[in-house]
Amino acid sequence: MHTMWKGTISFGLVNIPVKMHAATENKDVKLRQLHKECQSPIKYEKVCPVCERKVEEEEIVKAYEYTKNKFVVLDKEDLQALQKEQTDKAVEIIDFVKLEEIDPIYFEKSYYLSPNEGGVKAYSLLRAALLETGKIGVAKMMIRSKEQLAVIRIYKNTLVVETIHYPDEVRAVQDVPNVPENTEVVKKELDTAKLLIDQLTTVFEPEKYTDEYRTSLLEIIEGKKTEKTATVTGKQKPDNVTNLMDALQASLDRAKKENPKPKKKTTAKATTTKKVAK
Repeated sequence: MHTMWKGTISFGLVNIPVKMHAATENKDVKLRQLHKECQSPIKYEKVCPVCERKVEEEEIVKAYEYTKNKFVVLDKEDLQALQKEQTDKAVEIIDFVKLEEIDPIYFEKSYYLSPNEGGVKAYSLLRAALLETGKIGVAKMMIRSKEQLAVIRIYKNTLVVETIHYPDEVRAVQDVPNVPENTEVVKKELDTAKLLIDQLTTVFEPEKYTDEYRTSLLEIIEGKKTEKTATVTGKQKPDNVTNLMDALQASLDRAKKENPKPKKKTTAKATTTKKVAK
């Protein structure tokens, strides 16, 4: 597994040399854009609209647009010095909290941590301490020139760094338009919806969920490669039911057929027959 970062995780006076590896990968099917006439890939060039010419990489500088068409140009040396200052700092665990206290909206991306040379004992210590206390660590670290807020937790016996958004990066729910408040719900509809939820409730097994769009797209691509006709197969389209109660009932009926719940075993009570003395 490719190492994308090396550094030190610290809590208190304990330092853990670690390597970081991407825990997830993007499985999207990447499609290129071609010129329809000659099937050549389209190129994208960096062009200055004022000078009307292509701009080379060494001619480009970074800047912050503080108002429309007004920029503060940042020197490369300033940015490199700031990045080095932050990178040289150890990743320090600031606090320990419970995982359930963090809403999933904050989570961004996961990275595996493995111990670097001389870090096995301290790595095992932190893992055991997190496991025993049921806590996760909150830390700051530099990833790709950005200071990230992160949590350190355990996933299947491996330490994981989970980058999370800062509070000011999460948009206020008050800004979401047309969210109803305290709308009265019809009891019959609510009861049916709860029955539907109960019928579809199961143990989370991530392996059973697949990307049907990606699978179908790859089938089409393979069919095109071999000049065969590929058929797109997908889920059955939902019935055109407009009434809410009818939709709930139809969904419940279909769920019962597709996901029959196992019947509960009933224990028969033992009966005793009294003998009548003759």
